[in-house]
Amino acid sequence: MAALYKLSLNLDRLLSVKFAPCRSGCCAVTSRALYSAVVNTNEKTFDKILIANRGEIACRVMKTCKKMGIRTVAVHSDVDSSAVHVKMADEAVCVGPAPTSKSYLNMDAIMDAIRLTGAQAVHPGYGFLSENKEFAKRLAAEGVTFIGPDTHAIQAMGDKIESKLIAKTAKVNTIPGFDGVVKTAEDAVKIAQQIGYPVMIKASAGGGGKGMRIAWNDEETREGFRFSSQEAASSFGDDRLLIEKYIDNPRHIEIQVLADKHGNALWLNERECSIQRRNQKVVEEAPSTFLDPDTRRAMGEQAVQLAKAVKYSSAGTVEFLVDSKKNFYFLEMNTRLQVEHPITECITGLDLVEQMIRVAKGHHLQHTQEDVPINGWAIESRVYAEDPYKSFGLPSIGRLSQYHEPLDLSNVRVDSGIEEGSDISIYYDPMISKLVTYGATRAEALARMEDALDNYVIRGVTHNIPLLREIITHPRFISGDISTNFLPEVYPDGFKGHQLDAEGRRELLASAAALYITSQLRSQKVLGNQRVSPAPVKSSCWQLCVELGEGCHDVDITKAGNIYTVEVDGEKVEVSGQWNLASPLLALTINGTQKIFQCVSREASGLIVLQYMGTLFKVRVLSKLASELNSYMPEKVAEDTSSILRSPMPGTVVAVSVKPGDTVAEGQEICVIEAMKMQNSLTAVKQAKVKCVHCKPGETVGEGDLLVELE
Repeated sequence: MAALYKLSLNLDRLLSVKFAPCRSGCCAVTSRALYSAVVNTNEKTFDKILIANRGEIACRVMKTCKKMGIRTVAVHSDVDSSAVHVKMADEAVCVGPAPTSKSYLNMDAIMDAIRLTGAQAVHPGYGFLSENKEFAKRLAAEGVTFIGPDTHAIQAMGDKIESKLIAKTAKVNTIPGFDGVVKTAEDAVKIAQQIGYPVMIKASAGGGGKGMRIAWNDEETREGFRFSSQEAASSFGDDRLLIEKYIDNPRHIEIQVLADKHGNALWLNERECSIQRRNQKVVEEAPSTFLDPDTRRAMGEQAVQLAKAVKYSSAGTVEFLVDSKKNFYFLEMNTRLQVEHPITECITGLDLVEQMIRVAKGHHLQHTQEDVPINGWAIESRVYAEDPYKSFGLPSIGRLSQYHEPLDLSNVRVDSGIEEGSDISIYYDPMISKLVTYGATRAEALARMEDALDNYVIRGVTHNIPLLREIITHPRFISGDISTNFLPEVYPDGFKGHQLDAEGRRELLASAAALYITSQLRSQKVLGNQRVSPAPVKSSCWQLCVELGEGCHDVDITKAGNIYTVEVDGEKVEVSGQWNLASPLLALTINGTQKIFQCVSREASGLIVLQYMGTLFKVRVLSKLASELNSYMPEKVAEDTSSILRSPMPGTVVAVSVKPGDTVAEGQEICVIEAMKMQNSLTAVKQAKVKCVHCKPGETVGEGDLLVELE
């Protein structure tokens, strides 16, 4: 048997739709040769499985089902009727309109779909009904297998209050805090004062960063109680909250566990998940740079103790906070397949979805703890349709007008549920994909991730690739000096994109100038032949003005074959490449080093938008004469944003706190917008009188829509 997807054939069979064949370290063979992507066809499981989810996780489950010879059923809302997971399934059933409460959370409709299709089992994925004990009970009553733990474990671990008490009994390290339910905002303040600030207010049910707030004083506790209870009720149908001590500057490290129905349980090493924004993970890796073998073993053993304490059976994740001295504290247990499970699959060679299906059917685990390896290093970047320049990522919506995953690179895996032409809507999570890279070493995995992000083409929506690339190339991240406060510490004034140094600026200006000349020369030809001109002009030397930001740079450029020599700010830069203007990717060689650019747009005005080092740069290239004439053009006056409030994201207005004639103070809440189940309070930037209110609760608004005017 081959370790860690030894053959590209096996990997393609395991993850058949959107995975590049692994041609080197990803398929490293170990002396133990433990795992294989080949299925035991003599082992009976299920004939048909319904996946009660959507998007990338539904597609991910279907890939393994197809490998195992299991027929699949997709459920979908009416707006998802053409989604990838629907096309991929053997059968599909519409379960309601777009809102999740009427479709993917609609248990009655999903139960009807199970009866209609004769599905023998249900895989819930993550989110939606994946940790809903009532759903699991209803399946059991119908004789349908829930591919996950039993209802007792879901209830015990899904309730953060109960899970903490069980963890204490199982001798698992826990965070100091209040073990009961917090009923009112004033109760929350009293409890927070007793525990000592800072405190974490979080929903007793659910997870995923929803219903969580950090409070540093009484006022933030009151506000946190209000928002957390509202988000919890909206996301999980349960507004109960708990409060515990907030461990400042911790790492978030989780242990993957796998258990069967016969009392066997394994820990499959850890995942480092400390890079977060709004308590939601952004970049994950396995293993962690921080853990030594003894700490890893101690965390793994405690995770297994907890799983056995609740008779857990399936794949699950025990999350810990780890301080600078490697003390670790139980945070919560997710009784489902975790979003970031692919990186564990990469370093262990184990298909977790397959193991969940096997366990659900009642089979024993195939391996012992001594069998579980750490082979190489894997990194996952969550690619979202978000604007990273707004609070490290506020949702963006739109249609993917152009989409190309970097699967031509080796050791790259992309878990996605979208394609070119797909819509990213306000109704669901804005995740585009999970981009995973593998290497024999961490440095190799990081280098491959950098290449993959540079080669990932996404058009039609704003995305967070600029932020992802800056994270994985930051010296602190490379050195492993990270915590859950990484983003606010590294970018205290917010994310600003890649900051060009002098050399990077010259490379960008030279590349833009060369691209401009290439475009001009191509426009002189028809079907590859020179146009007939009354006054043909042949030139190999040009003088240009290139504008970047507030600066204007004089550029001299000469061409010999496919090589341009560009003089920028007194320095010569040599740029060469194939110059395929029809391709969104430009692989250029600059002073002997290959760099990847993306040409996002080119306009007749000379404006070129290039993606370089992950960040979009607007460069304007003009001839000397055009630049001189442009100085006479009037400038557009910028909008005074201090007297208006526009929606920073698409979403739904939850509350409006003011009316015309009210006087608001600086920082006072004006309205609340909910997007992707997260509530965002919008405040006044100055003291002023409200002139007009253009929105009301329940209305759907788009990014940039005018909400309130101030005098």
